[in-house]
Amino acid sequence: MSEKVYQLAIIGAGPAGIAAAVECYLLGMREIVLIEKDENHNATIRKFYKDKKRVDKDWKGQTVELDGNLLFLDGTKESTLDFFDEILEKHSVELKTHTEVQKIVKRDNHFEVMITGSSILAKHAVVTIGRMGKPNKPDYKIPGTLKKLINFTLDSCSENEKVLVVGGGDSAIEYAVDLADKNTVSICYRRENFRRANPTNQKDIADALENGSVRALLGVNIVALEDDGGKVSVVLDEGETETYDRVVYAIGGTTPSAFLTSSGIDIEDGKPVHDDNYQSNIKGLYVAGDITQESGGSIALGLNHGYAIANHILKEKL
Repeated sequence: MSEKVYQLAIIGAGPAGIAAAVECYLLGMREIVLIEKDENHNATIRKFYKDKKRVDKDWKGQTVELDGNLLFLDGTKESTLDFFDEILEKHSVELKTHTEVQKIVKRDNHFEVMITGSSILAKHAVVTIGRMGKPNKPDYKIPGTLKKLINFTLDSCSENEKVLVVGGGDSAIEYAVDLADKNTVSICYRRENFRRANPTNQKDIADALENGSVRALLGVNIVALEDDGGKVSVVLDEGETETYDRVVYAIGGTTPSAFLTSSGIDIEDGKPVHDDNYQSNIKGLYVAGDITQESGGSIALGLNHGYAIANHILKEKL
C-alpha cells in the first residue's frame, strides 16, 4: 500500500473520469490520479468504435449544453481520442493504466482504492466505470441443467452449501472468505499461490486456510462440468472429480453493479444512487458517466458530470 494520499482518485479513464480530473486540476488540485484497467484512456471508444466512426456531441440527438471548460465538438473516433490525449497532456494528470480496481473502502478520513497487489489512498474518489464490463466465463461448456448452480457473483448463493470458488484474484478470495461463514467452501486456482491478490486479501485467505474454513485446490485446472443428479460434478485435469452444490466463478471481468455494491454504493433500478452533485450515499465518493444514465453513451453528459463533481469537491473543501 502506498503511503501517499492523493487529493482525488478517479476509477475509469473515459470522458467523465478525464473531465473530473481536468476540472479539478483547473480548480487548483494537483494530487490527482486517474486509474484505468486497460492500456489507455477511453477503452470503449478504442475497442467498440470502428475507425472513422462519427462521434457527435449531441449523442442520439440529445442536445447537451456543456457546463465546464472542455470544449468538445462533433468529430470522429480519431479526433475524439486526439482531443482527450491533448487535454490530459496539457494538464499533467497522472494516468495509471493496466491497473484494475477491485473495490473502494471508506476509512476514517480517506478512501483506500484496492488494486491488484496494492492500494491507493485518496481524500475523494470518483467512479466512472462503464457498462461494458462482463464477467469472464470458462472455456468449457456449462451444461444447461446446471446454469442455476453456476454463478459469477454472490447474488444467488445460499447457506449450508458445498461451494467451489474458481479463481485466484481478489474477487475470488473475497467470495470464498465471505461464503465460508455459512457454507463449506473450497477455492480452485490454476496457480500455486495467490500472489495476484492485494495484501489484505492474501492475509485473509491465509488465515482461512490455516483455520480450515476454506480448502484450497492449487495448481490444477478444471476441464469440464457434469450434471451429477442435480449437483455440479467438477472434473479436474488430473482426472479427479468432486461434486458441489454450487460453483462461483471469479476469473476476471467485473460487472459495474457488482463493483459498486462491493464498494458500499447503493444501487436502485440498476443505477448507483447519487444526489444532484453525483455524490453517492457515501460522502466523498462520487459516481459519473454512463453508469448514471438511463441509456448511457453521451460524452457531453459525462463531461458535465465531471465539472459538477469538481465544483462540489471544491465547495466541500472550503
